[in-house]
Amino acid sequence: MNTEKLDAIVARYEDLGREIADPEIIADTGKWSALCKEHTALSPVVEAYAEYKRAAADAEEARSLMGDADMKELAEEELVSAKKRMSAAEKELRVLLLPKDPDDGMNVVLEIRAGAGGEEAALFAAELARMYSMYADSRGWKWEELYVTPTELGGIKEAAYSVTGKDVYAGLKFESGVHRVQRVPETETQGRIHTSTVTVAVLPEAEDVSVDIQDKDLRIDTYRSSGAGGQHINKTDSAVRITHIPTGIVANCEDERSQTKNKEKAMKVLRARLYDHYKSIADKAQADRRRSQVGTGDRSERIRTYNFPQGRVTDHRIGLSMHNIGDFMNGNIGAMLDALRIADTEAKLGGGE
Repeated sequence: MNTEKLDAIVARYEDLGREIADPEIIADTGKWSALCKEHTALSPVVEAYAEYKRAAADAEEARSLMGDADMKELAEEELVSAKKRMSAAEKELRVLLLPKDPDDGMNVVLEIRAGAGGEEAALFAAELARMYSMYADSRGWKWEELYVTPTELGGIKEAAYSVTGKDVYAGLKFESGVHRVQRVPETETQGRIHTSTVTVAVLPEAEDVSVDIQDKDLRIDTYRSSGAGGQHINKTDSAVRITHIPTGIVANCEDERSQTKNKEKAMKVLRARLYDHYKSIADKAQADRRRSQVGTGDRSERIRTYNFPQGRVTDHRIGLSMHNIGDFMNGNIGAMLDALRIADTEAKLGGGE
């Protein structure tokens, strides 16, 4: 274990404690807030290191008592206990010192698209949207529809949602990929099991400063909505399509009656797609270092199968099956997401990151 690095973190933590108590720094709200945030982020490392050192000191004291016949048995028990505490603290420190994903604290734009399977895929896309919205609600996150292209039977061809709250990207980032459903569709009269797919993309919601978008690089088109919404929408050019000319990335929205609101929502989606586009390019340059056992996040990768006849949900990246598909589709997906995060952490620890 790199004690020099940990000692440096403790020294920085103590410096920060003094700085945030300085009246001059307190007067500078922005600087004070940034220093408090850094101080809070270092706190778990400092506490775990302190526990490691306490356990190491207890182990050393136990060894010093081994020569005393009257104390030997007690010392041996204390030594075993101290070593276990040292091991637990060291493991915690290794996890805490892993490189942090800078996007983990971001909000997300969650995109859902029906894939192979026609109307059945669209119906399952709508069910996935419901599943994620219920999970978001259970976490206290805010769920906002950005745009939805519905089908006649109540399915979704494609949709985008804004999910905001604490560590949303960290919670949902492993959901990107192809979700496969196996079941008998309601429209199937002969009871045959069909296989359909839906693609999910979890995009960090970039702030204005995260992506440099020049007005000259945008083409903004307005048109009449083709979707539901009544005569008002169909008589006005309220729908908006924004094209980022350098990349060809397009975002559109026609859900709102207001052209201004549609433009705001389309820009939110465009910023997220552009951030994801440039991030993907950077990630590919480091693909070998970044790849883990939980998958690469490639949207073409089949990540999970929902087998309704058997009541089973299987995540193929970690080989985990759960036999609670009803609860799962009602938003109780936390155990699966926790398992994915643990597998990702263990893969990184195993890879020496």
